[in-house]
Amino acid sequence: MTPYGRMAAHLLAGLALLASSAAGTAATKSVAAGKGMPPAGDPYPSTYKRYPGEPTAIVGATVFDGTGAEITSGTVLLRDGRIVAVGDARLAVPDGYRRIDGTGKFVTPGVIDIHSHLGVYASPGVSAHSDGNEATSPTTPQVWAEHSVWPQDPGFSRALANGGVTAMQILPGSANLIGGRSVVLKNVYARTVQGMKFPGAPQGMKMACGENPKRVYGERNTLPSTRMGNFAVDRQEWIKAGEYRKKRADGKLDERDLAMETMADVLDGKILVQNHCYRADEMALVIDMAKEFGYKVTAFHHAVEAYKIGDLLKENSICSAIWADWWGFKMEAFDGIPENAALLADAGACVIIHSDDANGIQRLNQEAAKARAAGRRMGIDISDGQVIRWITLNPATALGIDKQTGSLAAGKMGDAVLWNGNPLSVYARPEKVWVDGALLFDSADPKRRPVSDFELGLPGEGDVK
Repeated sequence: MTPYGRMAAHLLAGLALLASSAAGTAATKSVAAGKGMPPAGDPYPSTYKRYPGEPTAIVGATVFDGTGAEITSGTVLLRDGRIVAVGDARLAVPDGYRRIDGTGKFVTPGVIDIHSHLGVYASPGVSAHSDGNEATSPTTPQVWAEHSVWPQDPGFSRALANGGVTAMQILPGSANLIGGRSVVLKNVYARTVQGMKFPGAPQGMKMACGENPKRVYGERNTLPSTRMGNFAVDRQEWIKAGEYRKKRADGKLDERDLAMETMADVLDGKILVQNHCYRADEMALVIDMAKEFGYKVTAFHHAVEAYKIGDLLKENSICSAIWADWWGFKMEAFDGIPENAALLADAGACVIIHSDDANGIQRLNQEAAKARAAGRRMGIDISDGQVIRWITLNPATALGIDKQTGSLAAGKMGDAVLWNGNPLSVYARPEKVWVDGALLFDSADPKRRPVSDFELGLPGEGDVK
């Protein structure tokens, strides 16, 4: 049997992949940029096909639906890859459904990590797997993270089994002011990155503020070496992007420029800006720059000082993707506080808990709980349901996939997690995880979990540690 055959046997315990699915999407069509040139669009569309599932009813569990609501003794129905219905104990279970007793347990939407480098900084963490930063120029919008993603990264299966993560955004690193395009993935085993790509998800563009770009290029004695250099380089690129966009719209391009193509698509609203930025003053400056050139920041990532400008972030509908309590590892992280998330939520701003870490992605539920606890200690009490939203619907919204996933609602993708206890408890862990209605992890079934080909044949084959 081939390695891929062994993988499928481990994951599906003898089940075959679906032969077809409506989940795949066609490439985006667009007008050619110039005479004789191919259309821009997406030349690498998703080929994702959901794994087979069975009609399933999870009954008797406490349900956090991702919107902030909580249902005691709830029922969740999954069928044909979708959520059929969510309700209380009065919701009838149709014939033909497998019933799973959730008494004393909890159900949430699948966890979503908006900031991950799995696949581009894959495990084991050796230099051969360091593919996240194209640190050869301060601006590299022409590169795409998906062209570095290694689907065999064992971190994907650990995120699924230990963290209940069903979708994630893979970003380039932060060495560059403009690091390139991101990709949103379904957390499933596939032989190719296209087989993992979330169908219909917008691409993102990674930008970075502050210390990282000025350090990387300042050490080379080139622009930028200061924060004012950072902004000067960014603004010059946006000027060029605006000119390219106009020529493209007028059909006057002589040749395609992959870098400017990305930038122009951001200006057209097709690509979402995901901006690494720590300090409040820099976030405010970036908001001004976005208004100057006509683009929008979707989320500030890391954002340890976001609590200082919660009102400004709310006013501009910008999410803060943050850690619970990482701080102080460099000067721009010095003013990070554990109450960051709670203060943002109290200001009515969008809060997301992210990982940026192969271990942290396995414990986003615990990170969210820590952030809530810090708020409670200062008198800000946030409900369990709202905290769950920080790792489900809010990241889905910032990724542009909230119509498809992020909450338990009829018609959405059947991405769900059954936890053995309250997910905001340090003792809780996923018991079962469904992706598009397919049971891809079951803690009671060692074969019902993905195993990377990279790990097959190694000691402890199939173990999730």
